[in-house]
Amino acid sequence: MAVPGPGYSITVRVDAPAAASTAGDLTTAVGQVGGVLTAFDIVESHTDRIVVDISANVVDAEHADGVTEALEQLSGVRVRKVSDRTFLMHLGGKIEVNSKVALRNRDDLSRAYTPGVARVCKAIAANPEDARRLTIKRNTVAVVTDGSAVLGLGNIGPAAALPVMEGKAALFKKFAGVDAWPVCLDTQDTEELIRTVEVLAPSYAGINLEDIAAPRCFEIEARLREKLDIPVFHDDQHGTAIVVVAALRNALRVVGKDIADCKIVVCGVGAAGSAIIRLLQLKGPRDIVAVGRRGIVHSGLGDMNANVQWIADNTNAEQADGSLHDALVGADVFIGVSGPNLFGADQVATMADDAVVFALANPDPEIDPIEAQQHAAVVATGRSDYPNQINNVLAFPGVFRGLLDAHAHQIEDDMLIAAADAIADVVDSDRLNAAFIVPSVFDAAVAPAVADAVKSVALREG
Repeated sequence: MAVPGPGYSITVRVDAPAAASTAGDLTTAVGQVGGVLTAFDIVESHTDRIVVDISANVVDAEHADGVTEALEQLSGVRVRKVSDRTFLMHLGGKIEVNSKVALRNRDDLSRAYTPGVARVCKAIAANPEDARRLTIKRNTVAVVTDGSAVLGLGNIGPAAALPVMEGKAALFKKFAGVDAWPVCLDTQDTEELIRTVEVLAPSYAGINLEDIAAPRCFEIEARLREKLDIPVFHDDQHGTAIVVVAALRNALRVVGKDIADCKIVVCGVGAAGSAIIRLLQLKGPRDIVAVGRRGIVHSGLGDMNANVQWIADNTNAEQADGSLHDALVGADVFIGVSGPNLFGADQVATMADDAVVFALANPDPEIDPIEAQQHAAVVATGRSDYPNQINNVLAFPGVFRGLLDAHAHQIEDDMLIAAADAIADVVDSDRLNAAFIVPSVFDAAVAPAVADAVKSVALREG
């Protein structure tokens, strides 16, 4: 069941009587219909009435209407206006460009622009690598999407994807000081997208691919890595994989298991699932069993794309067949990046003792976390309202900070493993427990630790 959260927050401005009981009446009305009050502000006061802004978290638009109606039913109360706080945050966009240099007089203008800028242009023409030193390329990443697989919304196109890409750029700046810019492309033709990124690349020191549907995302990333001399990172794949591997390392510390002894079930063989499997393989698990829409992936499944064929060839040592429920029997770890409500507590009970369950589908996970906790020793989700949130923001800002600082030209699996280990190491033994296997997304130690780890590997590998 959905619960109110800050992602759907409203502010209701009401006229109300200036009576001693008014505050209690208003807050009670909100609570009785399930709203979660977050603020109560008197914005005007008169002898006979007050004007109040009531902020509350709700579930959806219908719930917001219910809160408004409950307030209007109070005697003497009139609703003036209802504002959606999420939409207010997005008015005019969430990011902007600021000049780093003062332009106070003619001398400043002559150095920043003509004629002085011509000398810098000629220096870069003579030595193109100087662009990293003398332009925004030094610290700038393109957040590229075609809008074909946005969050849980699907193929909504580039314009509708822009708010997500703005948010990504804001996170880059907040957590790692990286200047990122949304590049939303009005094409879902693979060749056109690759060529467009190729011709835009000179302005950037890295490319972050975002919300591009599988299996096209695999080809797009691979070919751009071949063509460009800057790192190309598909966050839906590698960012997710990094944080999952970090969280699993700590979860296994909690339950006292070695990954070499573990059977791991990964549900979902799209972008995230495939990357998780590939990165986990480098950690040497006993076996990984992948499950897709047609059940357990095995070599005899037939009619598989190249990505799923690789998974079939490199997982499921016993070539098991069957459903997700069959795969869970005896498994030490479940990692879900698929869809909602796929199994329940009864299936978790068939897993090995001290099982680990990562149900990461958003907003509704593969299993209700409360049900999973009946039998699993450690449970994680992709949600912020449960412990152990697996969130990509733990990875991508620090990864790119490290890549930019190292002037890296490409990204390798060793860097991803180093990033995962750095995240895991932030949670020391004194803080580690079943409800705290990954650091908070606001932990200021995370991005620098990841950046240092990635930079070290990048410099070591030249």
